Amino acid sequence: MSIRAISDLTGISTYTLRYYEKNGLIHAIARGSNGRRQYSANDLEWIRFLVKLRTTGMSIRQMQQVANLRRQGPATIKERRILLEAHQKEVTERIKKLQENMESIHAKVEFYRQWELENNEQERKK
Repeated sequence: MSIRAISDLTGISTYTLRYYEKNGLIHAIARGSNGRRQYSANDLEWIRFLVKLRTTGMSIRQMQQVANLRRQGPATIKERRILLEAHQKEVTERIKKLQENMESIHAKVEFYRQWELENNEQERKK
């Protein structure tokens, strides 16, 4: 697959794909006879995982750690698991805080709705 196809399938720019390759998040991508990058299905799967890590707030530095450990093979599975568990915990904590904030917003919206109902009722009585 071409870089454009991967970009379309993952929603990340061709610039970001090149950046990820340059910074070791993606291994050096094979090139066709025309010199253009040719991504494999495995590359696509890995890039989609990187997108999930980034979307959930993992830093580029942490993503590089995961990618470096992955390149070292099965001997690093435990280290990768530990890194991902730590990230998972951080994401869970952020979600909890977001839910708490959403409850406050919901309460304020309900307060305003009730206020509007009461004031509209008073206006009709005048």
